[in-house]
Amino acid sequence: MVTGFLYFWVNCPFKNTSAHFYAIHIVNQPLLVWPQDGSIELNALNNPQDAHAVFSDRSMFSSVKPYEGQQFASLRKQCQQNRSLFEDPVFPVVDQSLFYAANRIGKVTWKRPKELCDDPHLFVNGISAHDLHQGQLGNCWFVAACSSLASREALWQKVIPDWKDQEWDNQKAENYAGIFHFRFWRFGEWVDVVIDDRLPTANGQLIYCHSNDSNEFWSALVEKAYAKLCGCYEALDGGNTADALVDFTGGVSEPMDLLEGKNTQEEEARNQLFERVLKVHTRGGLISCSIRATTQADMEARLDCGLVKGHAYAVTDVRKVRLGTGLLAFFKSEKLSMIRMRNPWGQKEWNGAWSDSSEEWKRVSKSEREKLGVTVEDDGEFWMNFEDFCKYFTDLILCRLINTSYLSIHKTWEEDVMRGSWSHQDDPLRNRSGGCINHKATFLQNPQYVFDVTNAEDEVLICLQQQDKRAQSKDGKGENLAIGFDIQRVELNRKYRMHSIQKTVGSSTYINSRSVFLRKELKEGRYVIVPTTFDPSLQGDFLLRIFTDVPATCKELTLDEPPQTCWTGCCGYPKLVTQVHVHRADGLKAQDSDGSCDPYVIIMCEGEKVCSPVHKNTQTPDFDVKAVFYRKKPREQIFIRIYNHNILKDSFMGQVVLTGDLSDLQPLHTVHLRDKGNRQNNDLPGLLSVSLNTSDVLTNI
Repeated sequence: MVTGFLYFWVNCPFKNTSAHFYAIHIVNQPLLVWPQDGSIELNALNNPQDAHAVFSDRSMFSSVKPYEGQQFASLRKQCQQNRSLFEDPVFPVVDQSLFYAANRIGKVTWKRPKELCDDPHLFVNGISAHDLHQGQLGNCWFVAACSSLASREALWQKVIPDWKDQEWDNQKAENYAGIFHFRFWRFGEWVDVVIDDRLPTANGQLIYCHSNDSNEFWSALVEKAYAKLCGCYEALDGGNTADALVDFTGGVSEPMDLLEGKNTQEEEARNQLFERVLKVHTRGGLISCSIRATTQADMEARLDCGLVKGHAYAVTDVRKVRLGTGLLAFFKSEKLSMIRMRNPWGQKEWNGAWSDSSEEWKRVSKSEREKLGVTVEDDGEFWMNFEDFCKYFTDLILCRLINTSYLSIHKTWEEDVMRGSWSHQDDPLRNRSGGCINHKATFLQNPQYVFDVTNAEDEVLICLQQQDKRAQSKDGKGENLAIGFDIQRVELNRKYRMHSIQKTVGSSTYINSRSVFLRKELKEGRYVIVPTTFDPSLQGDFLLRIFTDVPATCKELTLDEPPQTCWTGCCGYPKLVTQVHVHRADGLKAQDSDGSCDPYVIIMCEGEKVCSPVHKNTQTPDFDVKAVFYRKKPREQIFIRIYNHNILKDSFMGQVVLTGDLSDLQPLHTVHLRDKGNRQNNDLPGLLSVSLNTSDVLTNI
C-alpha cells in the first residue's frame, strides 16, 4: 500500500540552481527518493529516518573528482569490451603498494576474490559492524571508523556508491570486470577512487582487513581504496580515527579529552556530555573512543576490566535503556544512560557491568533486550553504562554531520568554506606565514578571515584542515605541520587587514594533526580568524570551514589599506587611521517607565556610522565596541552618541565629541555626556569611557 507520493524541489543558492525530486513510500518498504532528471543518484533507504541524512549537506550536489583522472565507468566498459579483468596501473600489485621501503611480512600473493572463494560478494546478509576484523596492520583507527560507518546506511552508500551495480552477479558473470570504486571526502571535495580486486594474501588468507564471512569483501576493498589514496597499505599503520570519520562523511570531527572535564565526579557534567553524545548519534554522526596510552609499553596493554589501551573503539549505539520488566518498567520509567562499542579485533573484552552475559541484563525486559540487539557472542561488541565509560575511557571523537539542508527539521547550520595557503615572502606586507601568536612580530602576517555574529550569542564551529601528506611519506615529506588558529574580536566596520593584535576571544590547540576544531560561544560582533602554523616561515595549503546559526558573510581580508583608485586625485586619500574603542557608560538617565533604559552607541566620523548592539535594561552598559576610520579630513571631529532603544522612536541620551589628533596620547578618556549643539551648561547624566588610537601610517592598526 502506497502511503505517500511527493514531488519536491531543493533550492541550491550556492550553485544558483535547483534540484527536483520524487519520493514514494510504501508500507513496510524503504522510502524511495530519486531525482527528476536522474542527475543525482540516490538509493532506497532501509530506514526512513535516513532520508533527511541524504539531504543533510550541500556536498551531495557537488561534483565528484576522479582520483588520478581514472573514470570508473569508462574503465569498466573498456574491460567488458575486451573481456579482460582490470589491472590498476596506478596501484599495481608490487611491494611499493604495500610498504614504504622493504617488505616486512614475507611472501605476499595478490589474489582476486574468485581465487579465494567460489561465491564472492560485496555484502553477505547486508552490511554490519560485525563484518570487520583488523589484519596485520596497526590500523584499528581505520577499522573502528569503518565499523561506525557500517551502522549508517545513508553514509556508507556515499562511500560505496551504486553498490548493487558493483555487486557480483552470477547471472551475468560476463559483465564482471574486476574493478570497483569508492568515494572519500578529501580537502573539501568527494574523490572517486578506482581499484582492481587483487588483494594481498599469505597462505591463501587475506593479510589485512577482512570479514567474518570468507566470501564477503567490502571491507577489504574499501581498505585497499583508502590505502591507494594514502600511498600504500603501510601508510595506514597508525593514524587518527577523527580523520577517517571525516573522510567517510565530509563532517567535522571534535576530539574531546574526557580527563579535562568533571565527568567522573559530577553527575550533571556527565549527563550533559551524554546528551551531547546522544544528539550526535541520533542525528547520524559517527563516534569513536579510546583509552590513552602514555608510554610505548602501554600500547595495547589490557586492563583488568578487559579493555585495551591505545586502541580505537567504534561507538555503534547510544541509548537510554528502560529498566525493569512488565508494567513496572513502563510506569516506573527508570532509564540508564548506555553506550555500545565494538573492538576492531572482534573479540570479547569488557567484563564489567552490562557485559554480554552479566547479571545486570536481568534488570531489563526481554523485549527491551531484543530491541537493543543484546547477544551473548564473542563478537567484540559490548554495552557499558555511561558512568563506567567516563571512568575508563580518556578520549572521545564526535564526528558531526553538519546539517546545511533547508529541508531538515533539525538544527540547520550556515557554512562558509575558505581555501588558503601559508606562503613565505620577505616583504612583511606580502608574507602569509607568520607563525602562531607567540611570534608577535609576524603573527598578523598570516591569512586573515573576517566574519560576523549577528545573534546576541551564537555557537560557532570552526575547523581548520591541512592537506593529508601520508601519500608523500615515501619521499620523506609525510610530516604534518603543527597548525591552529586564533579568533580576534575586531572593529564592527573592519574591512582591511589587522596590523595590531586586538582581543583574542578563542584559540584552538596547536597540533600536527590533519585538522583542528573549536566550538565556541561568541557574542554579537565582528571577528577575524587567523589560521597559522605554529612556527613561522612554513608553507602549505589549508581549508577553513566555519559554521554559524545565520549567514556570517565570511571573506578573506586581502587589502592592507584603502586602495588607490582613479578617483583618488579628486576625492582625496586617507591621511590618518583612527581606532575608537567605546568601553562603557555609567550613570545614564533612566528614560523608561520601568526605571531603566536600553542603550546603544553610534560612532560617527566623516559620514561613516558604526552602531553597537542594544544593551537591555541597564544604566551602566558595557559596550566594548570598536570602530576604525580611515580619515581624509583629519580636522573633522569624531562623534559618539548614545540612544535609548524604544518601540516607536529611539531617544537621545547624550554625546561625546573628540578630535582624534595625533597629539592625543591619552590612553583613556572618561568624559561627561553632553547635549547636541553649542549651548552652555549642556551636560547630561552619564560618563563615557573611550580609548583612541590614531596613526598617520595606515598599516599601523
